[in-house]
Amino acid sequence: MTLASQDRLPDRGRLPAPASATRVRRGHNGPPWWFVLPALLLFAFVVLAPSARGVYYAFTDWDGLSRDFSFVGLGNFSDMLGDADARQAVWHTLLIAVAITVVQNAVGLALALGVNSAIRSRNLLRVFLFAPAVVTPIVTAYLWRNLLGPDGAVNSLLGAVGLDSWEQDWLGDPDLALWAVVGVVVWQFAGYSMVIFLAGLQSVPKEIHEAAAMDGAGPVRRFWSVTRPLLAPALTINLMLSIIGGIKLFDQVHALTGGGPGHATDTISTLIYKDAFTLGEFGYSIALAVVLTIIVAVASTGQYLLLSRNEKAAS
Repeated sequence: MTLASQDRLPDRGRLPAPASATRVRRGHNGPPWWFVLPALLLFAFVVLAPSARGVYYAFTDWDGLSRDFSFVGLGNFSDMLGDADARQAVWHTLLIAVAITVVQNAVGLALALGVNSAIRSRNLLRVFLFAPAVVTPIVTAYLWRNLLGPDGAVNSLLGAVGLDSWEQDWLGDPDLALWAVVGVVVWQFAGYSMVIFLAGLQSVPKEIHEAAAMDGAGPVRRFWSVTRPLLAPALTINLMLSIIGGIKLFDQVHALTGGGPGHATDTISTLIYKDAFTLGEFGYSIALAVVLTIIVAVASTGQYLLLSRNEKAAS
């Protein structure tokens, strides 16, 4: 009887791994996709399929009721280029989105800097300033519609303090109505931007500010060189939310002015509503909706890429 060679003897202190261990580990590396399959199927049925069908109707002359419609190709989009109301609505949409984004974030940042100080009433002020953001936009719009009317509280207040010359038909003047809408939206959501900026401000270490102050940096210099770069993530979130919300704005415009006077405050969203439910041009309105979707996608993607690059540079 011969003994096995030393290199062939089994290692008694080591348990042999099962042959399928490697296969088991490989099987668990990826996510279990079949768990999310029901949700994906539901999302495709509720969102993707209707959206795809809607895009198809954008190339037809469907009136929203009849089963008979014709395929018109790019006819709706070519009509859009020649439609003065559509071009004006696109311009109003972009103007409102830019104005809301700039003013709302400037006011929100100023409010955040104010309530982040050591004043005693800062907690009460935070609640008070954020409160309008939790009110339904349509309720806020109807409230301000009464306040900004010819006999509303705003004109009454101006008259009471001797500023009769400032009294205006805020929502009936084509030159003022658009900016009145912007003011209402900023009033409601500046507190929302404030909360996001406030979260960013409270994440800035106090030691950095103290070190900058010891080096002789004043408040403005400390904000520009210390606080501003560290607020880049909060700024990215606020700008994204503001620009997307401004482009899709509908509730406030519809409740305040209905797109009027004339077409002075019409946006793409209000024009979609009018063409679909007033004029019965569903194919044309869906084409407008497709254009709105493209604008939102391009604006949000471009803004995200630009802000992400700046955020990485600041960090």
